[in-house]
Amino acid sequence: MSDETNHDNDQWWLAALPRMIVWSRLRVLDSGVAEVFDCDGRINVYESEDVARAALMDAEFRALDGMDAEDAEVWGLDLEELEPPRAEDDDTLRERMVQPVKNPLTGRD
Repeated sequence: MSDETNHDNDQWWLAALPRMIVWSRLRVLDSGVAEVFDCDGRINVYESEDVARAALMDAEFRALDGMDAEDAEVWGLDLEELEPPRAEDDDTLRERMVQPVKNPLTGRD
């Protein structure tokens, strides 16, 4: 399992909590096995992308690439401001997988 975090086939998923966004990274390996890197720094392994997607949806995550402005608004988010976390390695990335959401009234966290 690689520490590289900028793969072309990475899919970013998010869940919105009160004033917080929680990210998960879904990565499908050449073998077809799927890995989900979660906010706790764990890598959960699934037999396929479909199984991993189902697990994320069961945990109330949504795929960022399938989200439109209306979907984001329902969650109180601005789609244009949503950007997955980036880091050189998974240890650093883990610290960035939970992000505060700005208060729409004040513009601050």
